[in-house]
Amino acid sequence: MNSRAPDFDTRDVTSVRKAVRSGAYVGYTAGFAPDRVQANICILPRSHAEDFLLYCQRNPQPCPLIARSDVGDPCLPTLGEDIDIRTDVPRYHVFRDGQLAEEVTDISRLWQDDLVTFALGCSFSFEYALVEAGIALRYLERGEVAGVYETTVDTMPAGDFRAKLVVTMRPFAAREAIRAIQITSRFPNVHGAPVHIGDPGLIGVDLSKRYREVGSGEVLPHEIPLFWACGLTPQLATANAKPPLCITHAPSSMLITDLRNAGLASF
Repeated sequence: MNSRAPDFDTRDVTSVRKAVRSGAYVGYTAGFAPDRVQANICILPRSHAEDFLLYCQRNPQPCPLIARSDVGDPCLPTLGEDIDIRTDVPRYHVFRDGQLAEEVTDISRLWQDDLVTFALGCSFSFEYALVEAGIALRYLERGEVAGVYETTVDTMPAGDFRAKLVVTMRPFAAREAIRAIQITSRFPNVHGAPVHIGDPGLIGVDLSKRYREVGSGEVLPHEIPLFWACGLTPQLATANAKPPLCITHAPSSMLITDLRNAGLASF
């Protein structure tokens, strides 16, 4: 999706947010403002908000809730003083009755007084910790994102919200796989440790069949695939719940907050 090199400082959260808000940048956010927390976004009518909250509470690995807005308020002050959820995500997916209706870069015209925004932790945050520890992520070096897959593993339902677990896959040599598990286990608010290691077939995954064709599925012969719970799981659950309106981030195009990744470490 990043079809051309950005003409702003991708490491500075203010520069990134300005480019996104103005519509100058509409691509992936992996590697941007690398020390800041990135968030998955799900916006729902108040009528569906409580069941979605319960779904997140019952499934904390794929749905690590880091913020919830007041009803009708487009701001998320605990994530950033100037964040406006209507403009500060590069691309949004708009679902109506569970079906993807359109992709937009600004949802101001769609905003309603009964909408509630949920922000969920994203694995882009622990990727920063991996890179800081000297662990190379080949797909990032190529400007790509981790491969995304739908498994055959059920999540715990809440009301009409139910889905199979969606995961991201990152391949590592054995020594680095151990370190990756240790590092990511420190970040439960951004999916934490892997949910599966090794044979993809045990969770119903075919590495050649990526969810929505997102990311890289390359695994070299000496590498072990590690699978983390993914924030696209609640999107799938929401599609299954079929609310009249739901707005989410487009895959890998996240909200970048003012929070620092280091602040999410549990130890």
